[in-house]
Amino acid sequence: MQTERVTFLTTPDQKAALDGFAVSNGMSVGHVVREATSRYIAQPIAARDEEEEALALLVPAVEEAVADMKATISAMRADIARTCATVDAVLAGERR
Repeated sequence: MQTERVTFLTTPDQKAALDGFAVSNGMSVGHVVREATSRYIAQPIAARDEEEEALALLVPAVEEAVADMKATISAMRADIARTCATVDAVLAGERR
């Protein structure tokens, strides 16, 4: 089998993820990239477009969920701060 070299640039985080995926699955990075590109090329363009459309529909829902989670965490922090203040006040009163 004749081969040719393909080089591409990626971020350090993407490279680390690729390396980790390859190692955890007992494959070389080259094998992972070959498999991924083969699958991508074999997939009909319409299917890729449908996936992108589905993901685009999910983004607002995910953004809303993240906003809700942030609000919940903020409320929890406020509750914890109030509870700590109450406990501190009780303990300070007991020490007198």
